[in-house]
Amino acid sequence: MSDGLVVGMDGPAGKAPAPAQPPAVTWPARLLADPVHTRSTVFYLALAAAVGGTAVALADLNALLVCVSLLACVFIALDFRIGVVLLILLMPVSASALFPHAIAGITGLNPLNLLLLGTLGACIVHRSLAPPAAPLVPAPLFWRYLLPIALAGLLGSRHVADIPAFFQAAELINFDSAGSYLRDMMIKPLFMVLFAVLIGAALVRTRQPDRFLLPMLLSIWLMGLLTIVFVFVSGVSFSQLSSSESRAFFAPLGMHANDLGRCYAIAYALLLFTLTGCTEHRQRLAILTTMGMVVLALIMTFSRGAFLGFAVVNVLFLISRRHIVALVVGTLMLAGLVLLLPDAVFLRLQAGWNGGMNAVSAGRIDNIWLPLLPDVWKHPVIGNGLGAILWSPAMRGGNVLMVTHPHNAYLRAVLDMGFVGLALLLAYFAHVWRSFRRLYRDPAVTPLCRGLFEGAAVGLVAFLATGLVGSSLSPVPEQSFLWFAIGMMYGELARRRENGRG
Repeated sequence: MSDGLVVGMDGPAGKAPAPAQPPAVTWPARLLADPVHTRSTVFYLALAAAVGGTAVALADLNALLVCVSLLACVFIALDFRIGVVLLILLMPVSASALFPHAIAGITGLNPLNLLLLGTLGACIVHRSLAPPAAPLVPAPLFWRYLLPIALAGLLGSRHVADIPAFFQAAELINFDSAGSYLRDMMIKPLFMVLFAVLIGAALVRTRQPDRFLLPMLLSIWLMGLLTIVFVFVSGVSFSQLSSSESRAFFAPLGMHANDLGRCYAIAYALLLFTLTGCTEHRQRLAILTTMGMVVLALIMTFSRGAFLGFAVVNVLFLISRRHIVALVVGTLMLAGLVLLLPDAVFLRLQAGWNGGMNAVSAGRIDNIWLPLLPDVWKHPVIGNGLGAILWSPAMRGGNVLMVTHPHNAYLRAVLDMGFVGLALLLAYFAHVWRSFRRLYRDPAVTPLCRGLFEGAAVGLVAFLATGLVGSSLSPVPEQSFLWFAIGMMYGELARRRENGRG
């Protein structure tokens, strides 16, 4: 019987268990079997508890957060895959205002960053002890994605003084120097890529990659409930949520409705196609329940971009199911869902259609896109630097809305990195899409993971489609589940190479 959704990390791929132990011995059992490791672990736990208790007694919640993070790092040092599981759980929700972003007022010192750095350090140590065949950072990821973003960051760091004071006064940005600019605009977003790299490294050392799907499922629940609980606690009606004036309703959560909606659309794609690889009733029930929850959360965002992504995912799912019965049943289920949707959804979809294309785009065409086009041609090859809209002539001249991004992922990439940068980013996502397709067609990959990769390929297409009206091709929080799938992809590709199937 498959245990694809049961958590428990086993030993490195290909390593036979000791004869005296059962076939799948978890790390705590191996640890306790060694008296030296046991004494060391007890010592560190006792030390952490003593320091933590003293710090909390003398200080406040900040000290508790530091102690919990450091305690987690103790276990991560024993097995960095523990840190990867925690990252899968926390990375999506870490963008919300509910997650601590600073400890003791120190920007950058927070549980997620400590967890990332601790996991990275443990991963490097583990790799040095048993060097794998695959590099930690794959070549396409470095040359087509990281390099253009890093160069654009260095280019933009020279223009911080040119940013209108309005953005700092309104707290739309939190940097005022080249160093803090690089921290917020380049280094922090690239933590999402590091997240994927660590997942790939952990997957190589795990015999049953399906087990990473459970923390993904729990993470989707955390993200979905974030919206659902917030809406119900607020007591706002669906008709109020659907209003154009309610686009900033989720601002107290630290995220925009459109960002949440795109995040849920990608999560839905992963769940929908993973469902096709389920072999047990409990797996199907868990995923179906999660799908229902995430669809409800997506609807509550009333994001038209998210509705577009949701439609793209379902259309591509129906097209991919070539069996006539599956096609008919899927179409009927979608029709039933449409009939159950509240009227507020259809009112939201019709917003602006009586006022021309600019009204349909919520003012993007006349107030953002067209005024920025002349700025694109000032440096069309290499662009103007990450976040170039902030100091663009259109912004400083008052010809564009006071927004922090162009509300078009492709225009943003050209403005920031030029057409060369746009071409490189698109080439990278083409590589990712081809790799997803290659893996979901590979019979050696487990059925659950094949479903995940097929859903990731479709989710990527949906994300690129919604990029026409927002988001970014460089890392942003709503891409968390997409980068989870990319990490799984690199892990599986590395496993293929190590097994001679690459």
